[in-house]
Amino acid sequence: MKVAKFGGTSLANAEQIKKVCSIVLADRKRRIVVVSAPGKRHKDDTKVTDLLIRYATRFLQDGQADAEKQAVFERYREIVAELGLGEEAGQQLESELDAVLSNRKGLSAERFMDAVKAAGEDTCAKIVAHYLRSLGEEASYVNPKDAGMLVTDEAGNAHVLPEAYEQLAALRERKGITVFPGFFGYAASGELVTFSRGGSDITGSILAAAVTADVYENFTDVDSVYVVNPNLIANPRKVKEITYREMRELSYSGFSVFHEEALIPAYQADIPVCIKNTNNPSAPGTMIVAERPYATNRVSGIASDSGFCSIYVSKFLMNREIGFGRKLLQIFEEEGISYEHTPSGIDNISVILREKDLTEDKEKRIIERIFRELAADDVAVQHSLALVMIVGEGMRQSVGTTARATTALAAAKINLEMINQGSSEVSMMFGVKAAEANRAVIALYQEFFGDDAESADEVSATSVASVSV
Repeated sequence: MKVAKFGGTSLANAEQIKKVCSIVLADRKRRIVVVSAPGKRHKDDTKVTDLLIRYATRFLQDGQADAEKQAVFERYREIVAELGLGEEAGQQLESELDAVLSNRKGLSAERFMDAVKAAGEDTCAKIVAHYLRSLGEEASYVNPKDAGMLVTDEAGNAHVLPEAYEQLAALRERKGITVFPGFFGYAASGELVTFSRGGSDITGSILAAAVTADVYENFTDVDSVYVVNPNLIANPRKVKEITYREMRELSYSGFSVFHEEALIPAYQADIPVCIKNTNNPSAPGTMIVAERPYATNRVSGIASDSGFCSIYVSKFLMNREIGFGRKLLQIFEEEGISYEHTPSGIDNISVILREKDLTEDKEKRIIERIFRELAADDVAVQHSLALVMIVGEGMRQSVGTTARATTALAAAKINLEMINQGSSEVSMMFGVKAAEANRAVIALYQEFFGDDAESADEVSATSVASVSV
């Protein structure tokens, strides 16, 4: 059995949906299909999810948003018409969608926003199931609530509950093709809750683990995963295999082909994941597995992400003060901020944060608390940072990776704000000014993969930084 998830570009219009259904029917092992909301039809288009967010925002602000609602309806009307599903089916789908968009009764702003956002995937799943049936196939739409997709009650940031897997396992016994909307589940209270943005990947991974699938196929718009952002390097090397750990690190670091949280269910159940292209399904794609052979080049990928800041704290004899780190991080916890990294020395420590989490008021309050509660000698905040990550499990068996990286960055005249390497030695992080991140990635790529990117053959060890899907 295979679980196949299709992203927004794979379902952007009727032509793409027909491709998706052809792919599903080409392999009868693809019995569970997870769908996203329709994505962009062209570069300047708007994703359905963004149209829905625009509608909900306007509705919450003004109490009505007719123009925004019609924009959503028009996208689905076009798809339904071009698929030839008939006027009756179109009216029913629109009526069900309208019931969600118009229902604010008893819902907080967060609950309403979640319900509206989820309508994109939900409606798309109904359309795909309807089209498969129009082809004479046995196919059915399944609502996540009925299937038992139980999640935590965190609006916009749900996480699957352990008991969900037992209930979802029953999907394995269903006949025909099951079409399942991604991106959302239901709390124990019965309230609809969405995963974080891009969460349809998470849904697919959860279902693959629940039904113990042979493989979880994730269809996007690229033939494979690449070693680096192809917007920065022409024809970068492709990937044949990469491990769960490597992919997790790269997803965190700005790699957007696969949601960073989506690997967890597949990893825990040891389900291989295959990244494939809807527009070129015969391409082998990239396999994400537990273990892989290491190529001569020990680095498996280079990625970068911006939007970080650091809070540097210095205090003489900090290393002798029991509990200093705990007290420092407790301040961030009490301010409702999670940290990303904590590189440190004997008399100093830096806390790396997402810049969006550090408001001006929180920054001022945190600095005051560090001076007052920890008697720090110095506190400094640095904004507009990017984290550049080199990832590769093979680095554990390689000497000189750090030296090669820092030499390459120095040659490119890129100043390092910080360096951090995890104890697992799977990744190495360099903090640089956000404006220098792209140059840093290019310099590192040239160092570890040479100047042959234009004609490089597929290798069995690499990954991408940030392909838009």
